Amino acid sequence: MRLRALLDTDALGLKLLGGEDELDRTVRGVMTTDLRDPSRYLSGGELVLTGLAWRRDAADSEPFVRILVQEGVTALAAGEAELGDVPDDLVAACARHRLPLLAVHESVAFATITEHVVRQVSGERAGDLAAVVDRHRRMMTSGPAGGGPDVVLDLLGSDLDLRAWVLSPTGRLIAGPKTSGPALPAEACGRLAAEHLTATRTGRRAPHRVLLGGTTYSLFPIRSTGRSPQTARDARETVLSDWLLAVEADAGDWAEERLDLLYGVTQLIAVERDRREAARTVRRRLAQEILELVQTGAAPAEIAARLRVAAPVLLPGLGAAPHWQVVVARVDWDGAEIEGGPVAQALLEEILVDPLSAGPEPSDRIAVAHTGDEAIALVPLPAVSTEHDGSETGVLAEALLESVRDPLTAGLNDDGHLTLGVSAAVHSAEGLRGALEEARHARRVAAARPGRVCAAGHQELASHVLLLPFVPDDVRRAFTARLLDPLRDYDRRHRAELIPTLEAFLDCDGSWTRCAARLHLHVNTLRYRVGRIEQLTSRDLSRLEDKLDFFLALRMS
Repeated sequence: MRLRALLDTDALGLKLLGGEDELDRTVRGVMTTDLRDPSRYLSGGELVLTGLAWRRDAADSEPFVRILVQEGVTALAAGEAELGDVPDDLVAACARHRLPLLAVHESVAFATITEHVVRQVSGERAGDLAAVVDRHRRMMTSGPAGGGPDVVLDLLGSDLDLRAWVLSPTGRLIAGPKTSGPALPAEACGRLAAEHLTATRTGRRAPHRVLLGGTTYSLFPIRSTGRSPQTARDARETVLSDWLLAVEADAGDWAEERLDLLYGVTQLIAVERDRREAARTVRRRLAQEILELVQTGAAPAEIAARLRVAAPVLLPGLGAAPHWQVVVARVDWDGAEIEGGPVAQALLEEILVDPLSAGPEPSDRIAVAHTGDEAIALVPLPAVSTEHDGSETGVLAEALLESVRDPLTAGLNDDGHLTLGVSAAVHSAEGLRGALEEARHARRVAAARPGRVCAAGHQELASHVLLLPFVPDDVRRAFTARLLDPLRDYDRRHRAELIPTLEAFLDCDGSWTRCAARLHLHVNTLRYRVGRIEQLTSRDLSRLEDKLDFFLALRMS
C-alpha cells in the first residue's frame, strides 16, 4: 500500500510531521519497536511504530533514524502517549534523512494500525493469499469461539499446504494443526525452541532455518503487542517469553509475498497471545495482594480471607480449601541492568502453566507476582498425600526443569542464570510466610550450583548441603587445604592412596571389615593407612568431630 493511503485513513488519525514529498513510498509491512537498534528485525519497506521509550535525550534521535534509513524503512510513526508531542530533534533527524514521520495520537492503539496495514498489504501484494489472511483475522478477533490459533494453522495447511505449530520458548506446544499429519513430538518442540532462542540471542535475522531429523523447519518470532521488543530496551527482556511459529518448510527460497504473509500471521497470532496474557491479570493481582499481606506480617485471618477468594479462581469447583506451595524464581544477567522481576514472572508462568495435568491448553492453576528481581508463584494443590517415604506430592523442583532445561539454557546463552526454589506444601495461611522463606532459601541453594538453569526443593534444606554453598570461597579453600593437602602431598610422593582410603572409610561409617572388603585390602593394611592419615593431620578418626571435619572437607573440595 502507498504511504499516502495510510495517511488518508481517517480511522487511524495519523498526522504528517515531515516527508510530504515521499508519500508515494510503498509500505510493505509494519514493525513495532522501542529497541535502540532494531535492525535485526527489519527487512525493508516497513512502517515502524515506536513509543519513543528508546529516547533518553536529543542525541539518541539521529542514530536511531540513521539505522532505519540504512535498513530501508518506508516511514516512522511515533506515539504521543509517552512524551506528549513528538520531540523536535526526531522531526529534524527524519527531515535530514528524508524519512517520512507520522504522529500517532495517544488514543490510537498500535495494534489497530498493525492490523490495518497487515490487511491492506496482504490485499495489495498477495492477491488470493489476502483471503487467507482475512479469514485468519476473523478467526482470531472473534476470540476463543472462533477457534483460536489452531484454526489459523489448519487454514495454513489447507490453503497454502504448510504445516505449522506455535511453540512457547520452553518448547511447550501451544497450538498445532488438527486436520493434517502427525503431531510434533515433544523432543522436536524442545529442540526447535532451543534453536530459535540460540539464533535470537546471537542476533541472526529471522526466519531461522533448522534441519531436524532430515526435515527443514523455518522459525518465525511471535512478538506480543504488549511487553516485547517494542517496549523492551534490551532483547534479553523478552527472549524467554516470546512465542514462535515453526513451519515445516525451507523459507530460504520463498517469494517475498509468502514471507510477508507468514509475518502477518504471526502478528495475528499475537492477538491470541495478548488475550491469554490479559486473562492472567486477575491471578497476578491476587498473587500480588497475598504476597504483600504475607511480607508485611498481616494477620493469618486476613491472609486466609484472600486465599478463599483465590481458590475458586485458580481451582474452580473445588469444595475444600487447597493446600499451597510457593515457588520462587529469579533471572540474573551478567553485567546488564535489566529488571529481572517481570522476566522471571513470565518465565515462571510458562514453566508452571500446567503442573498437575497434561495438554497444550494452559490450565492457569497458578498465580505469579513479582517483587524486585524475583517472581513468586502461589501454586494450589487440590490434595496433598504422603507417600511411604514421607515425601509430599506436588510441584517438585527438578521436575519443573526436566523438559525445559535445554531451551532455557540456549536462551540464557553465556550471560544469564535462572534459579528456582520450591517450598513444601502448607495447608493454612499461617504456613505461607514460612513457605515463602523456605522457597527463597532453596533458591539461594540453587544459585550456588554450577549451570545456567538450577532448582532446589525444600527437602534439601534439612541437609548439610544447605550450609556448604554459603561458606565463603576463601574459608572453603583454607579448611580443605589444612585437612587434605598433607594427604594429597603424601599420595603424590608415595602413591599411598590415602584420600581414596579416607573416602571409603567414612562411607563405610568407620567399619574396618566393610571398608577393607570394599578396597580389597587386609584389615592390617587399612589400619596402617588410617594411622598414617591421623599422623599427617593430627586428627583421630575414632572421634565423631574429626570424622565430620573430614567429611565436610571432602564435600567442599
